[in-house]
Amino acid sequence: MTVRAPRRSLRGISAVAALLAIGAAGCSDVSDAVDSAKDGAKKVARQRSVFSLDTGDCYNPGGKAEGTAYTVEIVPCTEPHVGQVVGEFTIDGGGKYPGDGKVSAAADTRCPVEAQKYAPDTWALPKGAELFYYTPTKESWATGDRAVSCTYTAQKGTLSGTLDTVKSLRPEQLTYLKGSNAVYEALWANQPEADTVEADLAGYKAQAKAVASALDAHVEGLDGIEGAEVGRLRSTLAKAAGDWEKAANAADADAFYLAYDPAFTGIDPAESVAARKELGLATTVPADEAEVWAG
Repeated sequence: MTVRAPRRSLRGISAVAALLAIGAAGCSDVSDAVDSAKDGAKKVARQRSVFSLDTGDCYNPGGKAEGTAYTVEIVPCTEPHVGQVVGEFTIDGGGKYPGDGKVSAAADTRCPVEAQKYAPDTWALPKGAELFYYTPTKESWATGDRAVSCTYTAQKGTLSGTLDTVKSLRPEQLTYLKGSNAVYEALWANQPEADTVEADLAGYKAQAKAVASALDAHVEGLDGIEGAEVGRLRSTLAKAAGDWEKAANAADADAFYLAYDPAFTGIDPAESVAARKELGLATTVPADEAEVWAG
């Protein structure tokens, strides 16, 4: 992993200039100059290379490029911040840089999984928080860097507090979230590139098989959770699992479509709102998910 000494930020340079100017300032200006200098010095001290970020770090992007490395300002999560590292993993491979596309594809696949270990309930994320990641570059790869840092970043404004919610969740909440997350991960991670079933029936059938398997596991997990709404959701998902299984075994595209429509409707996130409320989880369907099922 490439870890380089961070450059001093422009604000830090200004802070040094302010310290040198104190002697020329009037008495009424000295206090303001000292405070400004302290703030600048604190920001400089918080600078860290993105290649040395750790899970849980809250940060504000900034600093200057130093070769292929960039710096961010690490701040306490109680302070306003733009992003938080919610997971990390290492890309396998020892030789030639695999290319930006393959590195990004690895991050696209792994970061949602790693992030859910830290913040399992994606419905509870602050509005505007989106998954982002720092990956090795061609230059840093040559020095042995293989680390990917997965972060949630505020698209507008800042975040407040930590996104580390896994420790505060009850066992039944974690069981529900683990199963539910796996279902949608199976759906999107196995989405064929072809736009139509006719163009890749085998690919769509493989996706259906993965979703059916994830649903079976989710339904089994819900069997151990009490609650009338949870029971109703379990019945809905059990039927959906059967429909996805039919799609997975479809003889042709027409048979696939017949099974797919009720299968897809059966996992509409809106179907889980009542059960989530019963479990004490967030109940507002994320806008992007609601849009997909709205058609």
